[in-house]
Amino acid sequence: MLIIPAVDIRGGRCVRLLHGEMDKETVYYADPVEAALRWEAEGAARLQITDLDGAFDGRMKNAAIIEKIVRSVQIPVQVGGGIRDIQVAKDLLALGVSHVILGTVAVTDPDVVAALCAQYPGRIIVGIDARVGRVAIRGWLEEVTVSAVELAVQMAEIGVREIIYTDILRDGALQGPNLADLRKMAQSVPLSVIASGGIASLQDIVNLLPLEPLGLTGVIIGKALYSGHIRLQDALAVTAG
Repeated sequence: MLIIPAVDIRGGRCVRLLHGEMDKETVYYADPVEAALRWEAEGAARLQITDLDGAFDGRMKNAAIIEKIVRSVQIPVQVGGGIRDIQVAKDLLALGVSHVILGTVAVTDPDVVAALCAQYPGRIIVGIDARVGRVAIRGWLEEVTVSAVELAVQMAEIGVREIIYTDILRDGALQGPNLADLRKMAQSVPLSVIASGGIASLQDIVNLLPLEPLGLTGVIIGKALYSGHIRLQDALAVTAG
């Protein structure tokens, strides 16, 4: 199970939000490249980069910083936030991004997802963000009627191989992951599932390990790393052991 540190970018800085709310922001690094290099140096095998401005505005706003991160590290980087058309995704992949994460467009225009999966098999991840099981899009501001599991099933049918499942109410709250919903998701789809939201302790990671045989292949950790609740080396030791 991969441990994937999160580098969330807003206004050019590395930040963490609580429940995705812009007015509940904590700045951890003025330069997100420093955060990326730190996690690589401490042993991360993959990084998660999110353009928060892009997620809210509908188009990427921190592309120059993301490019600098990709060129600065040697490990795979997956990028999301405001990627809603084919050309933007292609440009990121050409830049050297390992995986592109699509969220809103998976609901509003799934044909875009299908086309990219056909051209770049295995390199397109769909981010499914849910509040009490219901999918939220456009920077989590708009809730839609489709459930998280229903959307995951639809994505599997059009060629998606990997999803990130985020429990919005747990995100940044350090309250532990939603194990029940993660288990339901992993059991419902033939996809690799990456867990996101709520990781607060090494025990939370231990609690996720039984879901590995069901298809849980990774966990994204943000605030717990930045706040010191978890040391990356310790988290890596848990999954390795």
